[in-house]
Amino acid sequence: MSAPTAVLAQGEATGSPVLNISIFAGFVVITLIVVFRASKNTKSAADYYAAGRAFTGPQNGIAIAGDYLSAASFLGIAGAIAIYGYDGFLYSIGFLVAWLVALLLVAELLRNTGKYTMADVLSFRMKQKPVRTAAALSTLAVSFFYLLAQMAGAGGLVALLLGITDSWGQAIVIAIVGALMILYVLIGGMKGTTWVQIIKAVLLIVGAGVMTLWVLGMYGFNLSALLGAAVENSPKVGEKLLGPGLQYGKSGLTQLDFVSLGLALVLGTAGLPHILMRFYTVPTAKEARRSVVWSIWLIGIFYLFTLVLGYGAAALVGPDRILAAPGKANSAAPLLAFEIGGTLLLGFIAAVAFATILAVVAGLTITASASFAHDIYANVIKNGQVDDKNAEVKVARRTAVVIGIVSILGGILANGQNIAFLVALAFAVAASANLPTILYSLFWKRFNTTGALWSIYGGLGSTVLLIAFSPVVSGRANSMITGVDFHLFPLDNPGIVSIPLAFLLGYLGTVFSKDPGNDAKYAEMEVRALTGAGAEKATQH
Repeated sequence: MSAPTAVLAQGEATGSPVLNISIFAGFVVITLIVVFRASKNTKSAADYYAAGRAFTGPQNGIAIAGDYLSAASFLGIAGAIAIYGYDGFLYSIGFLVAWLVALLLVAELLRNTGKYTMADVLSFRMKQKPVRTAAALSTLAVSFFYLLAQMAGAGGLVALLLGITDSWGQAIVIAIVGALMILYVLIGGMKGTTWVQIIKAVLLIVGAGVMTLWVLGMYGFNLSALLGAAVENSPKVGEKLLGPGLQYGKSGLTQLDFVSLGLALVLGTAGLPHILMRFYTVPTAKEARRSVVWSIWLIGIFYLFTLVLGYGAAALVGPDRILAAPGKANSAAPLLAFEIGGTLLLGFIAAVAFATILAVVAGLTITASASFAHDIYANVIKNGQVDDKNAEVKVARRTAVVIGIVSILGGILANGQNIAFLVALAFAVAASANLPTILYSLFWKRFNTTGALWSIYGGLGSTVLLIAFSPVVSGRANSMITGVDFHLFPLDNPGIVSIPLAFLLGYLGTVFSKDPGNDAKYAEMEVRALTGAGAEKATQH
């Protein structure tokens, strides 16, 4: 019995829990120092929400990569490739292709038109209160489901790396992650959070790169030899690991499910509020374009690394040992690190995985709190007339605390459950409720308030309803709720139904409404979106 197998058989931590915690604590201390330094310049709403628009394109591109490469990207995709081979790599392709939609259709236009949040764009030529409320609710829904997945993921990671298998111990760790997240957001705002993303992105890409070179080096930098070893060490599936169909080729229904998931991934990215908000942290539209180009390169390179890491885990650890670990498929990358580099490399990768969760939840929290404070409080409740210039930021900070507490409680409840559907739901909501409304607002002159509301609420409602009655919630052995079966919708992901439905509802709401729209405002929005005239500029301190 090899060392890692013995460790798992005893039900203990993988590697040294003390070393794992020490390296993670070092990351926390360094990033907190950075956040404190960044907080000195956080005075106005522009500083808190958009970091004073002071980041360059490359800096923001690295931060976007940090925001985008979540625990699902690092742990989930490597595990999916280790178990399902080619079909697992399709996740990487979907996530990467999604950036082309963001680059070509959204990044620059959104930066030029908006101010702090997605709702700024959606309500630009509509009736402010109803559209801002709908956009804010959609933002909060996406952020909440994404937060749940990240926080619950922290519990599974802790079980593997620290040997804390009882639910109370994992709940305490989830609470600690949540408390650190609240601290980052309260102290540093967007500027502090951005620096945390930059540090985390560098660590993650460097760590994955080192592991990739290490694994390839063990096979003489011959990818064919690595793939052959992966097939050899996966006797149950053999050559199927290298071709399509292992996960999504069992029937016509599973293939349809993959199309649905692909639609949600590819179209959802351009509607993720915490990614869209990053475009406001740069001073010009040119820098917004540069930031997306930088992020595409970094994310693309990282996803190539996951191909080697996934097949490397299959070759060196094996699917049986991966699935026997506490985190199942999510354990593939940490177990591979332990196999090739022992406790030290595992400690570093463990810290990077924790940092990944911490940085992403901080980005989600500031987005959700900004949406509530800027859209609901300042523009709906106060009608845009906020007397105290710092009142909006105070509300955002209080909201961040509330969101943090809610996400901690949600993460504890979701811990140990099937969390894959939470990430899929976040992308499906973003693709259904947000993207159709964004595209219609930017490109369709006739689009009006009724169309926007039908599109947002229709997309949001249909996505949540279809997920609630899908097999991921009930009806299967691995469903979130076991022992009952009330599933009516056959697919795991609702994207193939909810996305076209949201586009259709936006069209019908506009066509059948008596609201004539605002031609002057559309003309202003078009000029501003395409030229940047009148867009928010950087602020100097």
